Amino acid sequence: MSSVEMIPPSLIRRRSPPPGNFMIRSALATIALLAATLVVTTPPAQAQPGDLVCLPPTSSTVTFSPPLTTTSQTATVTTTNLFGPCTSTSVPDITSGTFTGSYTVPNRSCLTLTGSGTSTSTITWNTGQTSSLTLNFTTTIVGAVYTSVVTGVVTGGLFAGDTVISNQTGPATDILLCTAGPGTVSSLHTIGTITFT
Repeated sequence: MSSVEMIPPSLIRRRSPPPGNFMIRSALATIALLAATLVVTTPPAQAQPGDLVCLPPTSSTVTFSPPLTTTSQTATVTTTNLFGPCTSTSVPDITSGTFTGSYTVPNRSCLTLTGSGTSTSTITWNTGQTSSLTLNFTTTIVGAVYTSVVTGVVTGGLFAGDTVISNQTGPATDILLCTAGPGTVSSLHTIGTITFT
């Protein structure tokens, strides 16, 4: 009858990894964890909504060629918007912006300068970045003050998805003289604010 020879536990040699292996594995795990954390917590490079305000003398100048009268006519309308001083928490380099557009409009007169409508524009910021906007506007005259209220959204570019609100006012003297008969309107100038929220 054969017997099984028992080896004392003290003589059994356990195989252990080389001393450096554990430290290397631990370091690699730490690096992987840090990399994953950076991927999760690093904010996107684009600006976040709700952080742009442009204060007076932010302005809009609209010129009409030929000048408007009470008779409807086709006119070339040129709009120049100057934004600034502007402040933004996520894009602190933005301090100003501009928009210029020119288009031909039929049936234009000084009697059509109030009302509501829609428009699109693209603001070019002093950083070279742009924001494309789709806007709804309402213009009114109260007393001798011409008021433009604009709301809309940023549809592309910097601040995409933001809501836009702009309020501007200017003198309505030329419009009132024109609608009364003797005057013409060659331009409108308003000053106010614009915010992206």
